[in-house]
Amino acid sequence: MVLEIAHFGYNGVTVCILIHPKSYRPISLLCVPFNILERLIYARVDPFIDPLLPREQAGFRHGRSTLDQVTLLTQDIEDSFSAKKKAGAVFVALTAAYDTVWHRGLTCKLLRLLPDRHMVRMIMEMVGNRSFTLTTGNGKRSRLRRLKNGVPQGSVLAPLLCNTYISDLPTTVSRKYAYADDLAIMHANGDWHAVEGVLTKDMATVGEYLQTWKLKLTTTKTVLAAFHLNNKVAQRELKVKNNNETMSLCSELKYLGVTLDRSLTYRRHIELLRKKLTSRIALLRRLASSGWGAGATTLRIATPALVRRILCACLVPQCSYPPHRLRHQRRLANCDWMPASYTSGQPSNPRRHPIC
Repeated sequence: MVLEIAHFGYNGVTVCILIHPKSYRPISLLCVPFNILERLIYARVDPFIDPLLPREQAGFRHGRSTLDQVTLLTQDIEDSFSAKKKAGAVFVALTAAYDTVWHRGLTCKLLRLLPDRHMVRMIMEMVGNRSFTLTTGNGKRSRLRRLKNGVPQGSVLAPLLCNTYISDLPTTVSRKYAYADDLAIMHANGDWHAVEGVLTKDMATVGEYLQTWKLKLTTTKTVLAAFHLNNKVAQRELKVKNNNETMSLCSELKYLGVTLDRSLTYRRHIELLRKKLTSRIALLRRLASSGWGAGATTLRIATPALVRRILCACLVPQCSYPPHRLRHQRRLANCDWMPASYTSGQPSNPRRHPIC
């Protein structure tokens, strides 16, 4: 079934109370019938679009989680260690990618993937016909303004449209790792100069693509990292340029929730994870106090929310070397675990039940 329309859109008004405007983004609060219509459209177009997206692109796709993407990147880095190569990676950050999607460019890309132009027209009417006002804390209100670019934050179709918009990234020598609007490129070689040359050339290619499709690169958040096992050149800085400016080298960075260092020891990541687990387990122990503690049902609900969620989202990828994994297990095992009687399924002795 195809819905042919002349003008269809939700002329919604989003009102925001602003304290620090740069710290907030508008969220589209749409009505229930409109959300249902978006889900119906999503169910129709996703089977056509998802198979056409590149394999290296993840984020809001079935079977492609953050852990899978981090594991893919770290496995390639470990392979470079095994081949006695040096790896350099650039982690690209985009400025408000969802809010800067060019509507005309999005229309062209949707027409390439979807065989029905009426469906594309309907989607663009839903995305484009939006307006908003801003209200400050002292009661002042701006005039009604219309959004000319971007996809609505909070919309069901927004992640799919954003994936479609950046699905045609240019071909590079470096391998690409895309997760929603987070992009990383990595190249491994035995010579530092070769790594620097390839990354510089690929960043120029990516920069031209972003400029063509009206996407902005956040220079302050785009960082460069080097991965190798040679401690003698641990302080060596890669000379990779972006727009004729040398990029800053970061010794430790967080990629999709996992802190990475030069030799992938995950030392900083484990320490942060251990501190977070210790504080939350202490809270659960407080809740299970014999004097005024919560019941078993409440603890069974609280434990997955406070503890298991962190373990599932922030575990070190399984591709690490066995010596690394043993150290990770010892560090997590030193964390003060709650007795098994607090919740169901918790090991009484974590040293006998390795987590990693």
